[in-house]
Amino acid sequence: MSAIPEFENHTKQAIKYTTCYMCACRCGIKVTVEDNQVRFIQGNRNHPVNKGVLCAKGNAGIMKQNSPAKLRAPLLRKSGSERGSGEFEEISMERALDILTERLQKIRETDPKKLAYFTGRDQMQALTGLWATQFGTINWAAHGGFCSVNMAAGGLYTTGYAFWEFGDPDWDRTKYFMMWGVAEDHASNPIKIGIEKIKRRGAKFVGVNPVRTGYQAVADEWVAIRPGTDALFALSMVHVLLKHEQFDWEFLVRYTNTPWLVVNTPDEKGDGLFVRDEEGKPLAWDMASEAFVDATRADIQPALFWEGKGPDGRPVKSAMKVLAEKYLADEYAPENAAQVTGISAETIERLALEMAHVAFLETIEVETEWTDWAGRKHDKFIGRPVSMHAMRGISAHSNGFQACRAIHLLQVMLGSIDCPGGHLAKPPYPKHIPPSIRPAKEMAPNTPLKSPPLGFPKSPEDLVIDAEGNPLRLDKAYSWDAPIANHGLMHMVINNAVKGDPYPIDTLMFFMANMSWNSSMNTKETQEMLCARDENGDYKIPFLVVSDAFHSEMVNFADLVIPDTTYLERYDCISMLDRPISEPDAAADSIRQPVIEPDRDVMAWQEVQVELASRLKFPAFTNPDGSRKFKDYQDFIVNFERAPGIGFLSGWRLDDEGNEVHLRGKPNPKQWDRYIENQAFFAYHLPEHTRYYRFANKDYLQLAKHAGWVGSDEPIIMELYSETLQKFRLAGQGLYDGPQPSRQEHKERLSSYFSPLPEYYKPLEQSRINEDEYPFHAINQRPMFMYHSWDSQNAWLRQIVAQNYLYMNRQQAVQMGIEDMSWVWVESHNGRIRVQVKLMEGVERNTVWTWNAIGKQSGAWGLKSQANEATKGFLMNHLIRELLPKKNDASDRITNSDPVTGQAAWYDLRVKITPAAPDETGTWPTFDTIKPLPNTAEPVDTLRYHTHEPVNLRRDINDVLTRGLK
Repeated sequence: MSAIPEFENHTKQAIKYTTCYMCACRCGIKVTVEDNQVRFIQGNRNHPVNKGVLCAKGNAGIMKQNSPAKLRAPLLRKSGSERGSGEFEEISMERALDILTERLQKIRETDPKKLAYFTGRDQMQALTGLWATQFGTINWAAHGGFCSVNMAAGGLYTTGYAFWEFGDPDWDRTKYFMMWGVAEDHASNPIKIGIEKIKRRGAKFVGVNPVRTGYQAVADEWVAIRPGTDALFALSMVHVLLKHEQFDWEFLVRYTNTPWLVVNTPDEKGDGLFVRDEEGKPLAWDMASEAFVDATRADIQPALFWEGKGPDGRPVKSAMKVLAEKYLADEYAPENAAQVTGISAETIERLALEMAHVAFLETIEVETEWTDWAGRKHDKFIGRPVSMHAMRGISAHSNGFQACRAIHLLQVMLGSIDCPGGHLAKPPYPKHIPPSIRPAKEMAPNTPLKSPPLGFPKSPEDLVIDAEGNPLRLDKAYSWDAPIANHGLMHMVINNAVKGDPYPIDTLMFFMANMSWNSSMNTKETQEMLCARDENGDYKIPFLVVSDAFHSEMVNFADLVIPDTTYLERYDCISMLDRPISEPDAAADSIRQPVIEPDRDVMAWQEVQVELASRLKFPAFTNPDGSRKFKDYQDFIVNFERAPGIGFLSGWRLDDEGNEVHLRGKPNPKQWDRYIENQAFFAYHLPEHTRYYRFANKDYLQLAKHAGWVGSDEPIIMELYSETLQKFRLAGQGLYDGPQPSRQEHKERLSSYFSPLPEYYKPLEQSRINEDEYPFHAINQRPMFMYHSWDSQNAWLRQIVAQNYLYMNRQQAVQMGIEDMSWVWVESHNGRIRVQVKLMEGVERNTVWTWNAIGKQSGAWGLKSQANEATKGFLMNHLIRELLPKKNDASDRITNSDPVTGQAAWYDLRVKITPAAPDETGTWPTFDTIKPLPNTAEPVDTLRYHTHEPVNLRRDINDVLTRGLK
């Protein structure tokens, strides 16, 4: 019998642990490396996020590392060439940094706001935000404004945390799970693990989504809701709970502001604001003393439903009475909500009562002693085992902020917030409502901002506007256009910069932001704007800097390209100051470490930030004598402190005696080593008595204050009634003692959409078009096997999908004479496209959808010019406009976004569909082929990969069957 040959030499291999970056899930991975090549990638079984599970994206990181689209060296647009032509010369990294340093220094010395710096789907916003703050420009934000700011803001202004990275269902204990509008790529591994748990236990899973794919395909019940009507669905269920008195009275009294008294003087100044004492404390009616008392005291019995005369004689009502009167109105009755949502009245009522039954009749208990904020001892945690999860399908509408708040309101009514079986917060959340940071507005040359560019306004006084009410930020965030734009309006930057509205800029800097393609509304016109010139022949955006690791469509429009590393080639930090990898029972952060040495002249953008900050002598990055404070990015992460003892990484810090401690402590020069030794992550598991009711849990709040997650250990009171929103509404009504808008369109927006209680209103695009002419809702879904535009370049993942189709309800299509795989024209108020249709049953009757960002511009991403993605793939972006549909009124110039937060309203799109003529086939429009970059790798269609030659093993069948038998 012959010996089995050695398949590979394991002595040549090394195993390194790092953090995946094939999506925003940030799973732990175990990478086997051989001869500076990735042999294979596995999930890390010890990691708190994915526990060893790894999806197709994570495994395909090999092919991302080997992509021919990787940028190879810094590029400078050739003198005299046209922007967008792809005419570049390679330059050294040193020269690229010199060019950028010189330009940025002049801007910082004169007018810092002339630099606009916007980052895409990066995971280091604490660093880029610090950089912008130190530079002194308020024109900074990340991608959240066109992704999910409604989700974040809706939660942070209501419960102190939100869905996605802020919290998770209690997968181990929940008995009823409702998922709203979740794309399949979001947290795909943790959600798959969680859904498997609840399915195995027999918990009910309800999927609320116009499309039945992915997660919804395994739901016990699919609710085919009409896009943009989620708020009305949620509030109709609130109507049912109120009608049947199925809500958690004690939870509302103890943990929310519903007993607080509200001034009830319509059309008068002060209407809708809380009644307060001389010290500014909100008042409630105490049933024990029959008097007005400080509503925040623990020793009172506040009336949940109360109406009468306040201390000053004005009529007042408890916020809960205002709430009940609002939602018990016929407008929210299931039979009326059914006409808008497409969900039957019977279904609305049944689902609401099912959740109430589970919450109140299937209550669970966790017998653990804990102490609340007032010092009261409890021997157990009470759990309402109803949980929810929601994401971009809810938030990407112009009514999404109120829809997100409506879903949180429904959770609070059931008492299922941060309790066993409910929706659990993940450290550093929950936060006080809203968080205490206010957005910066004052700027001066060579001077850092006094606060970060982004923050959380509490009133019109916090807006970033000048004395005349005009926006100070380029994207018009925190102006009357979008007062609570917590993540900025990245989708408006190019439009506003080209128009010089509110002012012209000098340099626009993008990192990981494909703004000329799938990250822009109105793609073709955006490309034209990037090349627009003024009357003197100069570019309206004078200088454009792009950093990316790959040749995206955006790269060719740059004047200067700074090539980034891949995620397998760099050090990185997923920080508690930013977007950590925490789980509900653990505060966790992680790192990336290089597992591959770059073979190109590239530099991690993290390193670029530290280098530029040192050259420009930012105060936080330099010593008193002007010398640089940090050697490099690693040194910065270890030694920078936001506050004493609080740094970017929270594990393995040092106490005063030099012992290693966690969460808070002095810098530890061996901190990176400790993370690498611990498989690239740190997790602090919360003591059991601090894992629930964290908004009112004394020991948790003290821990959170010690760790720097919150600034105070005072209780976090949930704001079902938002006085912040009411102040803005009063400003719109001309009834506010403070800043008020002067333009009528702003007055109308504030008056109409800033309700202090969540409410449904028709998405703005629909209110400005003929809905009969455009009868279909058109939405995108992100597939589980690809993330945004990143990986339709990936040779392995392309085998799953390399062309997208428009999916349409089969019954509807048949009635219209549209056949499967036929060609149709899809037209909106802004444009038209020709696409190929696929028919399916699992989509709401008047909704069409496609996979997001499969389509590519020919020549980009290292693909062959005739690749399916370029010749057959398409974008819906051509149909969407960054401004509201034109009606020849003042609102024509306002962003097509949520009026509260500025969230891009991608999913408000309405279209009409007509069959194409027999001779009209093929995807349209198509774009010119992008010119190859200097010294770029040749496009390939390699679908297989190996690090060395395969072993050709020949064995007879007897050997196969008997080898190893005794």
